[in-house]
Amino acid sequence: MTTNSRYFSAIKKAAVGVGAALLLASGAAVPTAPLSAQASSGSDYRNVISNNMRACAPGGGPSVRVTINGIKSSSGTVRAQVYNGTRADWLESGRWLNRIELPARRGRMTICLPVPESGNYAVAVRHDVNGNGSTDIRSDGGAMSNNPSINIFNLGKPGIDKTRFSVGRGVSSIAITMKYFG
Repeated sequence: MTTNSRYFSAIKKAAVGVGAALLLASGAAVPTAPLSAQASSGSDYRNVISNNMRACAPGGGPSVRVTINGIKSSSGTVRAQVYNGTRADWLESGRWLNRIELPARRGRMTICLPVPESGNYAVAVRHDVNGNGSTDIRSDGGAMSNNPSINIFNLGKPGIDKTRFSVGRGVSSIAITMKYFG
């Protein structure tokens, strides 16, 4: 590749990036993938999706209806992520399939996490109380599928055998309870 073609390629990439940023900043509608495409294909990670409860309606799926209990306040955000139910993926950085992030609501929230196909999965939820994007152990809360005990000495990471559950072709429902340090 010549110096000029590298230069023009870099300019083109920058222009595309600036155009996308301007489109988002303008508030213009951005096309989204259809619901069926929102559930990732087995190797597709890091899908940030909206909380579309229609995917958990009768006849929907495969998906997981997650009821999150015990949210201590309406400040900050609640983030839920679904992982493949394997040791290789569980709680590994960037290895989540789908993520939903919403403003926190004190008490109970229900979300719908589509999954790519029938199989084993695990869910992790975090309440970022002050909304700073960092985990603050003394104020933020966490929860995982099957409600395992969370030991602060292992950084709250129970093994996949304690959090894994099965999802069939339809909608599976789980309830998890938030845990806070204090």
